[in-house]
Amino acid sequence: MSKPFPIPVRPAEETPEGLETSACASGEPYALMVLGDSMAPEFVEGEIIVVEPEGLAKEGSYVVAWANEEYIFRQIVRHPEGWMLKPLNPLYPNIPVDGLDCVKGVVIMKKKPGRRKEQKSYA
Repeated sequence: MSKPFPIPVRPAEETPEGLETSACASGEPYALMVLGDSMAPEFVEGEIIVVEPEGLAKEGSYVVAWANEEYIFRQIVRHPEGWMLKPLNPLYPNIPVDGLDCVKGVVIMKKKPGRRKEQKSYA
């Protein structure tokens, strides 16, 4: 079994105030790599998730959201106290949010890098 190869990380270039920081169109799906274990066991570190920015977020959706001044990957759930961003790993806390406005995209698929047959859809 081959080990994953490191991906170099560079700081983003500064953009003028008010311009988008992404080269993707606002409605264009994009891929992210899962880092950490907060969404294990369903999503493990190194897996690739495909995010639909204009996807419909509903109870139980896996989402990329803006919370606590950062983007975060969690499951959106409704509790008696209100909406929460829930990690699947119980070692991490729920993050309360005011509503679904924090959701910036819905996960529609996951895939293990280099393995065509090992993918799962969520749409």
